[in-house]
Amino acid sequence: MGIIICQKCNCTIDHVEDNKVRTLYSTCRKCKKAKK
Repeated sequence: MGIIICQKCNCTIDHVEDNKVRTLYSTCRKCKKAKK
């Protein structure tokens, strides 16, 4: 199982089913909205 973390605020966005345990980085909706 993997986890998706916001690279701006470090909050957990989602969990993904995966054979390997890993951390993925993205940007959450709140941070994307603040950018605009």
